[in-house]
Amino acid sequence: MVLAVVATVSGTGTAAAEPQPEAADKGDRGQVVVIGHRGAAAHRPEHTAGGYELAVAMGADWIEPDLVPTKDHVLVVRHENEISGTTDVSLRPDFAARKTTKVIDGRNVTGWFTEDFTLAELKTLRAVERLPAIRQRNTVYNGYYQVMTFQEVLDLAKRLSRQRGQAVGVFPETKHPTYFRSIGLPLEEPLIETVKRNGLNRPDGQVVVQSFEPSSLKRVAQELRVPLWQALGTTGQPYDLKAVGDPTTYADMMKPEGLAKIAEYAKWIGPDKSSAIPLNPGGSAGAPTTLVADAHKAGLKIGVYTFRSENQYLPLGLRRGAVPTDHGDALAEYRAHLDLGVDAFVTDYPDAAVLARSERDRPRRPGLVQPSPMENGVAEEGRD
Repeated sequence: MVLAVVATVSGTGTAAAEPQPEAADKGDRGQVVVIGHRGAAAHRPEHTAGGYELAVAMGADWIEPDLVPTKDHVLVVRHENEISGTTDVSLRPDFAARKTTKVIDGRNVTGWFTEDFTLAELKTLRAVERLPAIRQRNTVYNGYYQVMTFQEVLDLAKRLSRQRGQAVGVFPETKHPTYFRSIGLPLEEPLIETVKRNGLNRPDGQVVVQSFEPSSLKRVAQELRVPLWQALGTTGQPYDLKAVGDPTTYADMMKPEGLAKIAEYAKWIGPDKSSAIPLNPGGSAGAPTTLVADAHKAGLKIGVYTFRSENQYLPLGLRRGAVPTDHGDALAEYRAHLDLGVDAFVTDYPDAAVLARSERDRPRRPGLVQPSPMENGVAEEGRD
């Protein structure tokens, strides 16, 4: 193993040289990056220490924290700034009066919001499973884990890197950056400061910053040398472009000319998996698009989201049985995207993604692995 020496700066101390595990970013396109989506979201509540630890134990290369601010402008990790579905805040009588309705990216959202709580107050809350009807087993962990700060995720990744002997990448997303800048709690400045303070401002992939809003990434690019990942939705357009009257849509951004513009500031694109293997009416899978090849031609890597093993998230031809929450042939879906040449999986099941990646080059034993409809080009796919 190759070790690099970097200067690490603590919050109060001085820079000190120490050996670091080799970088997490895979330079060889043949080594697909496995990204633990909000940790190991299928096995533990999202954005918790237990979820991140399990993702790395399962072989994830990167872990993903979504970043939102507190009232006192500390970055914490939650799926959204509205936290009624991911914490026990609705059960807390002392916080009942803080329930409110806000306009977030043009939509009315009702609930409790991180920006209305100090960090100390958020630390009194506990995480809960966001999708209890689908992941009922995860509810056993409700109330166990605290809300984490971005700094705590970086500290955890550093510890897990030492244990693993290879750097665990951290893949933060700036959530609703235009909205937060409009209320005086911008995300980019504290993100930049935290990355620099931790000695991670370098282009080796130990931190990769993602956002759906190009202006957020461009702000980060002015100060940091880390790789950037332009996330792409399936419909509509980035909210920052909409806010300034720019008509560019996500579909425009995925055209060759749009990809060329992204390549001016980012290293990665991150579309929904249906942008690589599209859906026909009724949920069947159409022919693969040229997006993967077009991205590579533009000099971009491409990571697709979000892979899940439950029937309701799988192509119709890969489902097993009639129960939506039962598991189907998830490995076949990974194989189909591996065949297209994707560079990363964003997955709720890092264990399945790692298995699919490792078995790709092994000869399949007849009778054990059956060719799937998707592999034969006639799979049917459905997503919620």
